[in-house]
Amino acid sequence: MNESKALQSNSSIAHTDEVIIACEDGSFQKTGQKTRILRAEEAKQLSENQVLVSDFKQQKLEKEAQKNWDLFYKRNSTNFFKDRHWTTREFEELKACCKFADQKLTILEAGCGVGNCLFPLLEEDLNIFAYACDFSPRAVEYIKQNPLYDAKRCKVFQCDLTKDDLLENVPLESVDVVMLIFVLSAVHPEKMHLVLRNIYKVLKPGKYVLFRDYGLHDHAMLRFKSACKLGENFYVRQDGTRSYFFSDEFLAELFLSVGYEEMVNEYVFRETLNKKENLCVPRVFLQSKFRKPQK
Repeated sequence: MNESKALQSNSSIAHTDEVIIACEDGSFQKTGQKTRILRAEEAKQLSENQVLVSDFKQQKLEKEAQKNWDLFYKRNSTNFFKDRHWTTREFEELKACCKFADQKLTILEAGCGVGNCLFPLLEEDLNIFAYACDFSPRAVEYIKQNPLYDAKRCKVFQCDLTKDDLLENVPLESVDVVMLIFVLSAVHPEKMHLVLRNIYKVLKPGKYVLFRDYGLHDHAMLRFKSACKLGENFYVRQDGTRSYFFSDEFLAELFLSVGYEEMVNEYVFRETLNKKENLCVPRVFLQSKFRKPQK
């Protein structure tokens, strides 16, 4: 598939200055654009899919959120997500140690899962020390059982970022980089600000939160069937785990309300080929950097 065909297919996008990157899996990635504009049939589908899950079930899903993620990892073990080797390519802040041999970098991966991002980073740079936490106790145990786990180079712990104080495990203002990679989307929108306040306390002034998550009108959002909707841009999967799809405006307002400064906040568009169905699938992510102000 050539570049032009890969970037046309199923979506119409409002253009601004663009950057196109060829990805290792043969797809193409674009940044520097506005929100993906839906095709007429997609817009019709979303407008008709307005049946909300009942309040009773929504409360049950919130109460059982940890249980549902624990069951997810019980079913999938460490095999569901691919290792994320792209983080240092996308975020230069993670390459600070590579520039100076004696420079150390302390990171916090909030919502680390089973280590698909953590272990590639630790392998790539020996000068990184990582704090890492996850909602699921089972995911944390998988990390500790991994042969690559080294307690001298990382501290991994279970944490509900909406209510458990990070200061119980991470010193005040000790972290150079906080990573929020496909994590905040699993949190109820009314509690997202609690996560950002929590990580604000452990982040050094002048340092960064690196964010990547599902963007508005991503293909995954369009696949939800009727009666899977929990609220605006918020859906529940069949296994009980939930996903929010971010607009750049919503994310900026969320971070700014907690006291962060916006540095970068843009959509990433990818066209991936589903070889089995011979379809070009439009993926939309939001990739951002927010900074804790200098004192």
